[in-house]
Amino acid sequence: MRVLLPMDSEDTQEAKLTKIADAKVWAQLLIEDGELVEVNHAKSWEDFENLGEYVVVADSGEYVWPFIEYNMLVLVAPTQRTIDDIVEAYLFKELHELAY
Repeated sequence: MRVLLPMDSEDTQEAKLTKIADAKVWAQLLIEDGELVEVNHAKSWEDFENLGEYVVVADSGEYVWPFIEYNMLVLVAPTQRTIDDIVEAYLFKELHELAY
């Protein structure tokens, strides 16, 4: 499972989820069997060869239509900001699906 995140830094330990418009870098998480296997970074979400199934955003009011056009499911992390917190929330189904 691949998950895209707009982040404020490439530092995997310190980076925080940010609004799409404010993203300095995009992180792509590969989650397999309930574990974070790999984290890749790119300047733009479109730079990834395989976009994945999900994008996680910080706010339900963000412009997400480009992701929907790629048939990606949009999840909202209302309070989670670090990669570890987002992965944990994803695994425990604590992220909210965006209501269109």
